[in-house]
Amino acid sequence: MGILDIIILGLAVFRMTHLIVFDKITEFLRSPFFDEVPEMSEDGVEEIFLLPKKGGIKGFVGELLSCYWCTGMWVAVFLYVGNIFIPVFFTPVITVLAVAGVASVIEAAVQSWIRE
Repeated sequence: MGILDIIILGLAVFRMTHLIVFDKITEFLRSPFFDEVPEMSEDGVEEIFLLPKKGGIKGFVGELLSCYWCTGMWVAVFLYVGNIFIPVFFTPVITVLAVAGVASVIEAAVQSWIRE
């Protein structure tokens, strides 16, 4: 692998990890692995916290999804191994994810610049 391949794969892993762990669109995939715990803040506003379920496969997946470092490692393995064994499928997927990763970094930079 060359440095460009590593950068592209890194951007794809970043975007797919964010999609799995944080994005609203995949919330329905994460919800079976978490319990919602409401708590009242000091100013009287109810906040909902997500805690991974306890034990079993749901607990394991919940713990995995609550750690973006952990999820990122498995996403990296999935995309890398997939690209080795089924490049005709994984190359376009990795490319789209990498482009989306670049776009999200640019968007975050623009939003940060606008706030300042």
